[in-house]
Amino acid sequence: MTVPTAARPGPAATRRGPGGLSLALLGCLVLLVLALFASVMSGSKPTSVPDVLDVVTGGGDAYLRTVVESRYPRTVLGVLAGVCLAVAGTLMQGVTRNPLAEPGLLGINAGASATIVAATAYLGASGQRDTMWWALPGALLAGLAVHAIGTAGGRTSPVRLVLAGAVLSAVLAAFIQAVTLSRPRVFDTYRYWVVGSLGGRGFEVAWSVLPFALAGLVLALLLGPGLNAVAMGDDKAASLGVRPARIKGAGLLAATLLSAAATAAVGPIAFVGLAVPHLVRALVGADFRLQILFSALTGPSLLLFADVVGRVLLRPEELMVGVVTAFVGAPALLIAVRRMKGAV
Repeated sequence: MTVPTAARPGPAATRRGPGGLSLALLGCLVLLVLALFASVMSGSKPTSVPDVLDVVTGGGDAYLRTVVESRYPRTVLGVLAGVCLAVAGTLMQGVTRNPLAEPGLLGINAGASATIVAATAYLGASGQRDTMWWALPGALLAGLAVHAIGTAGGRTSPVRLVLAGAVLSAVLAAFIQAVTLSRPRVFDTYRYWVVGSLGGRGFEVAWSVLPFALAGLVLALLLGPGLNAVAMGDDKAASLGVRPARIKGAGLLAATLLSAAATAAVGPIAFVGLAVPHLVRALVGADFRLQILFSALTGPSLLLFADVVGRVLLRPEELMVGVVTAFVGAPALLIAVRRMKGAV
């Protein structure tokens, strides 16, 4: 799929000059490094920066190494899920032209939850690894179903996408409620997964969903110029040689792959895909090429810092990251609504 060079935003689309963008990029990178250090330092046993550096360089006693290295998997998962959710949210808001769109709009969370409940109830699935493998196809199928309905007839309608996602989510939620209320064992498995958490998972989870995440991310990066053209309107995009339906379809496919990978790995985590695109647009403007890049850097920082808060707030107990992001995302949702200025 090729996009002509004419499909590029004008000067007004980017709010910062080259120097400002470089400074913003440096700031995002520094924030991400700080989030990574905070993630491996925080837990029921707090550790210092020298301790972490000592372990990273091969030093430290056996106990300290065990403590620090046990935090590596959740840090890697935080980066992976943060990238996926943030970029998926950027794509969703660009394709639907809806500033309140986020990955859950495609029915991803409901699809993953429904297949986990069905597999636990009827196929005897149990444990985190089983739920991950059932969540992935459920999330993908739900996203593809919503995409098929929203693009039926060769045109992608934002209203049809929203309605299709809402209807599918409502139907699947009814199924989930019926099964979990009648089967306590299923409810116990479901209630732990549905909140969203980075803990209790190993590197094998990240490796399992990495191909889907990489495919979605590469596709998203290729779609930047096309999304810039579509943002000017379908007619204008067509006059520039861009096929709006193809761009929107590819954008929805990339968002589905990214959302499914994140949801299968760590469970449904709300508001990251909603809040990050708004923060990034305020930083770099309307150019989707920059939005996708900066979302991939900002999303992990937000998710890792939220996870750190959950780990230290109730120490030695832990608050799941999905709960923390909900508290952080609620103000972001209110700000997004105020910025709409009556536009829908």
